[in-house]
Amino acid sequence: MAGPKEITPDVRWGLMDAALSVVSPRSAARRYAARVAISNLRRGYEAASKGRATAGWKAGGTAADAEIAAAGATLRDRMRDLVRNNPIAAQAVQVLVNNIVGTGIRPRAATPDPALNRQVDDLWRRWASRCDDHGHTDFHGVLCLAVREMIEGGEVFAVARYRRGAHARDLRLRIELREADHLDAARFDNRADGSRISQGIETDRDGRRIAYWMFPDHPGHNDPMVNHRLESVRLRAQDVAHLFERQRVQSRGVPWGTPAMRAIRDVDDWQTAELVRKKTEACLVGIVFGADEDQQSIAPVIEDGMGNRVEQFEPGLIAYARGGKDIKFNQPASTAGVYEWHRTQLHIIAAGFRVPYAMMTGDLSQANFSSTRAGLNEFRRMVEQIQWQTVIPMFCEPIWRWFIKEAQSQGLLPDGVEIPAEWGPPKFESVNPLQDVQADLLEVRAGFSTLPQQIARRGYDPEEILAEWAGFAAKADAAGLVFDSDPRKVSKAGLVQTTDPTAPPIAGNQE
Repeated sequence: MAGPKEITPDVRWGLMDAALSVVSPRSAARRYAARVAISNLRRGYEAASKGRATAGWKAGGTAADAEIAAAGATLRDRMRDLVRNNPIAAQAVQVLVNNIVGTGIRPRAATPDPALNRQVDDLWRRWASRCDDHGHTDFHGVLCLAVREMIEGGEVFAVARYRRGAHARDLRLRIELREADHLDAARFDNRADGSRISQGIETDRDGRRIAYWMFPDHPGHNDPMVNHRLESVRLRAQDVAHLFERQRVQSRGVPWGTPAMRAIRDVDDWQTAELVRKKTEACLVGIVFGADEDQQSIAPVIEDGMGNRVEQFEPGLIAYARGGKDIKFNQPASTAGVYEWHRTQLHIIAAGFRVPYAMMTGDLSQANFSSTRAGLNEFRRMVEQIQWQTVIPMFCEPIWRWFIKEAQSQGLLPDGVEIPAEWGPPKFESVNPLQDVQADLLEVRAGFSTLPQQIARRGYDPEEILAEWAGFAAKADAAGLVFDSDPRKVSKAGLVQTTDPTAPPIAGNQE
């Protein structure tokens, strides 16, 4: 027996409208019109609609870490293969490294004590020149390689190592870089105290990282003479800097060119197929054919000019059909729109890597000054975001803390003093240097920025610039030399400055 029929909201509103229409038809009409207007505003997202147009669109609600755990290793291997073998992928990675790191992101101590700042900066320069645990490069080289690994492989790890130096006052700290493959991604564990291990990353009950489980040797080594250690070892999180870009709430990274990988592969396949087709068309020049009457029942045989049977084609070949009387030349077909299609695909690849098309391909045929500058401005904003929100806090700052802590433990810096750092990324090359310098000068004169800020934006240390200026100015004064570039003695208009405020300015060319 069926139960009582449920009264839906639509039925209930319909009954109320019907009852109201008996008492006040005008009010019922207004209610109905308002309800129709509201229902028209309640439109869903068309991208979430289901139908024939979206039948093949499969999207899961998995977490970022679950997706990376399933596809991260494959993405790394394929991206590395593309960078090794595809010039477009290799150039895109190089462009990103050149702009994010360039000649280096340089720190300088930022304490209230100028003397302490100079002491710290001198110690950093000495240590940074030999901080690479493998002994190949300096800090800027280590940083450049780390950023390249992040872009190409998705992530990289810096491990603090402590080695005995040649001198007692040498810092023992060294930096070892490890690729993402070192992380034991197959290690998972849930513990009774609430801590857990996921993809080799150990966290406490609050989700804070406390350790990494890593292989001492790269799992991809295939040298039979090397004794591989394939048992992961626990490293404290405070001794590891994990560099990767966070695009979701995630624990690991993926290669930057992931959205463009399919497009690069498709262009490679298309170029190979087009090249094979052109080579095949070029192999056969023509065929002499037309059999005699007594050869009609015999299967046609292709021979060369010497009477040898042709079983493979080669460039410039003219083939003879037995009993041939006529010749037909091969006419290779031309393909229209190849350049436009290829250029469109390269634009897609550039967008996937987040680099300007002209910088990735070197093609400036469709660019002008305004479009180039507008494109570079947006690209540079992205680069600055990566520098200040990813590279500096996730890689540079941890290494600076290791450096300060080790220097204080060895008595080379005062203990118990907080020593922060100011980081200076490399400057961007100006598209129009004269206009940019004039704009910077106007900003300083208007008070929108300071001279040290403008110097720091160019990748230099304001204190060093000031000290160098003072030293050179003193030498110039002692030698009795006045340069047109000295703003103390020569104005912008070329007039000699005097110390007497009542004296009129003197032209620079007067004696």
